Amino acid sequence: MIRRRFLTLSLTILLLGAPAAQAQILLPLDSRPATSTLPADIAGLISPDVRLAPQWLLGVASHGADAPALEAWLTAQTTPQGLPLIVSLDALAYGGLVQSRTSPLSAEEALSKLAVLRSKAAQQQPIYAFITLPRSPDATDRARNLAVAREMVAWAADGTFKELHVTWDDALPGSPAPQEGAALAQGAPANVLVYPGADEVLSSLVARALSPEPARVKVEYSLPDKAGAVIKYEGIALSRSVALHAQATGFTLAGAGESAPLTLYVYNGGDARKSALRISALLRRGKVAVVDVNAVNQGNPALWTDLTTLRRPENLAALAAWGTPGNNLGSALAHAKLDLSGADPDRQDALLAREYTNDVIYSAQLRPQIRKALPETQLGTPKASQVILSLARKDFPLHFANTYALTDASFPWDRSFEWQFDLKRVP
Repeated sequence: MIRRRFLTLSLTILLLGAPAAQAQILLPLDSRPATSTLPADIAGLISPDVRLAPQWLLGVASHGADAPALEAWLTAQTTPQGLPLIVSLDALAYGGLVQSRTSPLSAEEALSKLAVLRSKAAQQQPIYAFITLPRSPDATDRARNLAVAREMVAWAADGTFKELHVTWDDALPGSPAPQEGAALAQGAPANVLVYPGADEVLSSLVARALSPEPARVKVEYSLPDKAGAVIKYEGIALSRSVALHAQATGFTLAGAGESAPLTLYVYNGGDARKSALRISALLRRGKVAVVDVNAVNQGNPALWTDLTTLRRPENLAALAAWGTPGNNLGSALAHAKLDLSGADPDRQDALLAREYTNDVIYSAQLRPQIRKALPETQLGTPKASQVILSLARKDFPLHFANTYALTDASFPWDRSFEWQFDLKRVP
């Protein structure tokens, strides 16, 4: 059943006074909040016109996107010349990330579904696109996925895409995806980037499209001697993943002794209190984004408790702790890039509050309580909303620069991994 809270998401976000060149169209990977709502919120920091594909057209775990309706929606987005289109190729070709792993389509059939983008490119529309190399062992036809990705690299070379990002999804030990990515990167044109990730890539491309000017970032790790370790789901060292995600969002890394307008603090373990004090000190010098990669899919309670005591989360340029290391790096750097580009202060505060609510309050506190209170089979029922609002009562109102109340909550994919929620600003 389509939930009303999905339908209330506006397809057009107006920020009066922002330059028209900052408008864009978003076609997400699927309907999850992390892949659809979050990129739109990041875009809305500075964009006067965010046209987000309706979530009820997008894929869910049980079935893919409504392909004819999605193509019709995309074709109907007639815009002035130069309005960027940011698109998941997996959504168009296969129906979504889950479906890209098991779709029975041939490479030729998948490519035919992407032909609409050729028409958009012929109309001089800049297209920022991404496609994933599926995780192992879930993928049933890796050769097909790789063939389609290889053809997309060729499309990037002939100018169909302004930029193409090829990313690999959840590379556990033994996954061939990092090696496939390395092979695709060999000889790829300059407008193609290859790196680990999936759910965050639309946000990264939002930053590329809306904030194309280069910027520098200084990176600091809580455990510098562990930055060279290969991290779970990436298949590469943490420091390498940081460098690739920085590049993907339009940053270059500042060297030792060099200054930068942003410091990226990567919490990869160690003394949480020491890290909180260090982040507080860095904030007295300039903008700071915090990415917590100590554990997958949850923030570190001790770190965020100390930061909250210091009233620091509301002063950050961005924060992320919701997913894999690549998910967190990409979304936080994209958010911070637009913050550097002049984000609307109220929208910046609201997005930080949403990130904190999801990445810290929910992932580290509420999700374990929900799993104890309700079986997964009941997460699609009205009772689930009542339970989570009751459990969250102690954490709200949430005090950032503004004050926020939690007014609604549900589980759009009928699982506790992610939730959909509404925050309302209150006096």
